[in-house]
Amino acid sequence: MRIAVLLLCLMFAACSGQDSQRACVEPASAANPLDRSGMVHIPGGTTRLGDARFYPEESPVRETEVAAFWIDRHEVTNAEFAAFVEATGYVTLAEREGPEVGGGAVFGPGVDVRDYSDIRLWWRYDPRASWRRPRGGSSSITGREAYPVVQIAYEDALAYARWRGRDLPTEAEWERAARGGLEGARYVWGDDPRPEGEYRANHWQGVFPVHDSGADGHAGLAPVGCFQPNDYGLYDMAGNVWEWTKTPWGVPGFRVIKGGSFLCSKQYCHRFRPAARQPGDETFSTGHLGFRTVWRGEVE
Repeated sequence: MRIAVLLLCLMFAACSGQDSQRACVEPASAANPLDRSGMVHIPGGTTRLGDARFYPEESPVRETEVAAFWIDRHEVTNAEFAAFVEATGYVTLAEREGPEVGGGAVFGPGVDVRDYSDIRLWWRYDPRASWRRPRGGSSSITGREAYPVVQIAYEDALAYARWRGRDLPTEAEWERAARGGLEGARYVWGDDPRPEGEYRANHWQGVFPVHDSGADGHAGLAPVGCFQPNDYGLYDMAGNVWEWTKTPWGVPGFRVIKGGSFLCSKQYCHRFRPAARQPGDETFSTGHLGFRTVWRGEVE
């Protein structure tokens, strides 16, 4: 069962090309872990979760009350996570030794792959992959300080959040923040997938999964904040990287992840929407899964 769910987690992705290195917004600083200047206040209220127009796991549409909270305006960056590691000496799950832990999933089709219908050929396990080497091998984050940190397991994200006196969002909090007050809209910006022909999120364009054209400006992962924020002023609540929530999926060892990633195609995945949800294996890390934190005035 666990392997089947993990494959489901990974199947909505594809290959990437060269990434732009420029910073799009001034990233938040983690020099002072208790500094909350990089967060946005989300008012409390009734939130409609889910969408009956797309995938079964998003139904039924339901309402829930969400108390006011604060959330990071963008995904946690490599620079922020590096500050945490430097201050605490923390070692991520992907970096720990042992036959059952260490490394992570790296997407890399195109090398001797002819049958793209077999999702097991889309991904490879790389024991060297970690937040420091997000694409495995000799890759690095040098010059990519403003990119979202990836290859982060659930416990790694939670450890960072605790260091900052924060928590991970619940699914309801995350979806309320992502919608930006547009209840019932397909996307975080409204119902039109490309308002005035403009891409509003970093996702896949081109022949999936063979080639990402980068028509949205990024063939691959993008630095945080490269697309227009939602009406709450939050960046990348759609696409770029999936994000951890603390809400259990329903299968032991899995949590709900939200938001889709740069590997989501409108024709295949189409999960760069606020209602979209998938299971994330708590003990595994990938090159398209990161996180952001919340502050409620206290940590649960």
